Amino acid sequence: MAPSRTEPDLSFLLDHTSHVLRTRMAAALAEIGLTARMHCVLVHAVEEERTQAQLAEIGDMDKTTMVVTVDALEQAGLAERRPSSTDRRARIIAVTEKGAEAARDSMRIADRVHREVLEALPGDDARTLVRLLTRLTEGLLATPVEAPQNARRARQRVN
Repeated sequence: MAPSRTEPDLSFLLDHTSHVLRTRMAAALAEIGLTARMHCVLVHAVEEERTQAQLAEIGDMDKTTMVVTVDALEQAGLAERRPSSTDRRARIIAVTEKGAEAARDSMRIADRVHREVLEALPGDDARTLVRLLTRLTEGLLATPVEAPQNARRARQRVN
């Protein structure tokens, strides 16, 4: 006897749409030779001087993944590790001119993918969806709760 559901399976709906959106984004970014992680590092490193650790936190990457991502960006001539201008002990990820152009291109791609997804909704549904999801991420679902087993953490919002 299976229990009957009394509420919509919000976990499935959010997880499935998030997964499919990530695959669409990955495919679109691959057209210009970037991964979603490379895109994330570039767009956040070009905004302001940030250390590798800060960028890893923004992108929800462990140290190993971050090192591999920055290595790939360096190899492609899109970024380089440099000493911080404010703290010589710290190393930042500096975006090259080629990397800044790639960041602009990848942002246009990300915007296009998001626009295409939202355009699939009729009328004002897209604005309503974004408004309600924003409300959840700023309210009840703003902060993870302690759980007996670690759940995978979503990428953190940068203000």
